[in-house]
Amino acid sequence: MTDPTSPLPPLNFDPRQVSVIGVDDQLPKVPAQAMQAQALVQRFASAHVWTPELLAEPRFSQRAPVHASVLVPLVMRDSGLTVLLTERTTHLSSHSGQVAFPGGKADPEDTDAIDTALREAEEEIGLERRFVRVLGTLPIYTTGSAFLVTPVVALVDAALTVTANPHEVADIFEVPLSFLMNPANHRRHAVDWAGSRREWLSMPYDDGTAERFIWGATAGMLRNFYRFLLD
Repeated sequence: MTDPTSPLPPLNFDPRQVSVIGVDDQLPKVPAQAMQAQALVQRFASAHVWTPELLAEPRFSQRAPVHASVLVPLVMRDSGLTVLLTERTTHLSSHSGQVAFPGGKADPEDTDAIDTALREAEEEIGLERRFVRVLGTLPIYTTGSAFLVTPVVALVDAALTVTANPHEVADIFEVPLSFLMNPANHRRHAVDWAGSRREWLSMPYDDGTAERFIWGATAGMLRNFYRFLLD
């Protein structure tokens, strides 16, 4: 599978080495009550108006756009919701070692964007649909590599079992939703590349064993989720 959540090609580029130009600690964090499972169910069921912040990256690919989906899995832990993420294997030819949601490009057999996300999650990490309750979708996020990505947000039963597909996924981990919905943990970066200035967010998370460097499109979609819950 080609990863739809990477903002730049891996040409002499290490996002960890790019300077931080700002931290968004001036913005409010999402209230704890808004991150409860039932509150999310109600939020998606309502027709409230909100404004996504990040919808498209500067394009660097000349190919025709490709539809894709990712699953944003919110695991219902006793301590609060967590976001399940993957780390791509290092042997992949593109975007190796990066943090991403489970997901990929649409297949002709998929019935819709939600079906794509659920199929890809099962293929990549063995997440069975019976553990998943889809809440809804966020706006399409267009990557620089010409993927039109639909984020599919879902609650996931804590009884889930997951197994990494070794061809695509090196690790599976979870990050507290409260950490990701606190802009004090959102860092801004910028780099001059291919004749233009490119900017992105990162949300590095230290889980006690490693720093999980969440950045680019994955961070951008999480930022839109932040706006969805806050607006």
